[in-house]
Amino acid sequence: MKYLFLIVCFFCFATNTAFAQKSITHKVAKGETLTQIAKKYNIDISDIIKLNPDVQKGVSENTILILPSKKANLNSKIVTHEVLAKETLYGIAKQYNVEISDIEKANVDALKEGVKIGTILIISVKSNGIKKDSSKTEVIKPNQIKTPVFHEVKPKETKYSIAKLYDTTIEKLEKLNPDIVSNLPVGYNLLISGERPVNVPKPEIVVVEIPKQENASYTIKAKETLYSISTQFGITQEELLALNPELKNGVQEGMIIKLPVKITLFEAKKPYKDLSKTIKTGAIKKLAMLLPFNIAKQNQDTINSTKSRLKKDKFLNMTLDFYAGALIAIDSVKKMGLNVDVTILDSDETKSTSNISNLIQQNNLKNFDAVIGPFYQNNAEKTAELLAVNNVPVISPLSKDYDKSYPNLFQATPSAEIIKNAMFDFMREKNGNILAVIDPKKVAIKQYILENQKDVLFADLTESGNLNVESLKLKLSKDKINFVIMETENTNLILNTTNTLLNLLKDYQIRLVILQENDALDFDEIAITRLTKLQMHYPSLIRANDSEEAKIFENTFKNKNRIFPNAFATRGFDVTFDVLMRLSQEVPFVQTVVETATEQVDHKFYYVPNPTGGYINKGVYIVYYNTDLTIKEAK
Repeated sequence: MKYLFLIVCFFCFATNTAFAQKSITHKVAKGETLTQIAKKYNIDISDIIKLNPDVQKGVSENTILILPSKKANLNSKIVTHEVLAKETLYGIAKQYNVEISDIEKANVDALKEGVKIGTILIISVKSNGIKKDSSKTEVIKPNQIKTPVFHEVKPKETKYSIAKLYDTTIEKLEKLNPDIVSNLPVGYNLLISGERPVNVPKPEIVVVEIPKQENASYTIKAKETLYSISTQFGITQEELLALNPELKNGVQEGMIIKLPVKITLFEAKKPYKDLSKTIKTGAIKKLAMLLPFNIAKQNQDTINSTKSRLKKDKFLNMTLDFYAGALIAIDSVKKMGLNVDVTILDSDETKSTSNISNLIQQNNLKNFDAVIGPFYQNNAEKTAELLAVNNVPVISPLSKDYDKSYPNLFQATPSAEIIKNAMFDFMREKNGNILAVIDPKKVAIKQYILENQKDVLFADLTESGNLNVESLKLKLSKDKINFVIMETENTNLILNTTNTLLNLLKDYQIRLVILQENDALDFDEIAITRLTKLQMHYPSLIRANDSEEAKIFENTFKNKNRIFPNAFATRGFDVTFDVLMRLSQEVPFVQTVVETATEQVDHKFYYVPNPTGGYINKGVYIVYYNTDLTIKEAK
């Protein structure tokens, strides 16, 4: 198919005599690379890609390439143009100072269905330049137009192999494509040179579940080491050794080893929907809730009264709060006309023990539509394992710590890493300049940033432990929002940093950022006004919701329990209500997870496939301290 495409392209170019005179053909020899071909003809790799878009997927022996002739390089410039919204052939021709007919002849296939957004056009620009408007013509030189060159990442490609293909460096690739610092998604349009069009939205990168694959095999070449192999394929030495124990005895040429197949794909953002508007009444939906009341343990306690136990046992209080919120959710969906059968069971669990196996067997949970709980992660994983053969969704409602994964396990709470990553994603979406003031004691957070957020600039500290102001100024940007991450519990460093940033507000756009809760900010010495002036941003699992729906839930809870709901009660309502809404749709539960994100009273549920199996929630809010002393959601 690839050869047919090239032949057709060649035929189209050949029919245009004027264009054909400005190009030559080259038959790829065995082992020949794009870099070698470009050097042979004294042209840029980007010139080859512009005339042969298919080579972005690889070049092989006997492929016929169309190359610009040296004469063409002297008299004209072959550029590519991506059609934007509302653009017409007339406007594009006027912009490049060419005839509409010339564009049509050079892009016969691309224009078969007319001018569409995203279509890539090949344009031969004459030496008199591109017209920027009707009154001015800018004269350009051969290498002056910097059109973007992209490479679509294929399975098993690495940053190293792509950098080598285009004769560049991994550092340059990461600078042009900050999204790939922590991973390299298959299908991602990697910017090789030029600038990514600012008005072309980038879809969000999320992990997409793929069918299980066998490990890939690889034959070790001469002089290769464990380090070079792990670097080349973007995996750790520990992963290599786990799959290939024989490597512990040394790496030898000719050995055939296994490589883990790690694939992430590209997916557009899914919409947030109110599933209560699309519910289907009728068939009974069976939901089980496995909650750690630990009644047997309570009955064995003959010393403390129930009231005394409630005062002492924070875990029991959390369970009861979650349960109280869940009951409001169950009542709410029944009033909506849904036919639900909810079974509440005591999971009788600790971190290391539970009654899960007996509960599943005695209550025939394999025939249920979903299970919420248990609370402890290892018990939730055990439940998922036992119910995996029956494809019963198991929702882990509270744990942020993931260990084992199963295809039917849904992690309702984002992990600590997902929460931090959400903050960095937000800052990059705002095209921010990201800096960090890190206390020397915060070794773990600094290591996390160094390994996963390589575009962050670190502010220097003085010998006395204060912020080096002059050093900071050199790293600030006048043209961007400067997001300054502050990670410290040292009151003096907090005061010094915030004072410095407040003084710089008159010259720079600055937002203070923290990556996690910091109790030190609640000290009396640190006035909240300084945090509001800096519009302190942070990632949060909950939002400040003053909507009518939120007020109805709060008032309903208060009328029933004589207190307003706390965080665990609201969590119980949100998780339970969300699960029941998903169970009550026309499509299966898993399909609602794949296609739809939801938002309840305080939480949102944006599930994406876990690369190792099951699903994880990426629903994180970015909130900030507003100048009116309220907490707002950052959009």
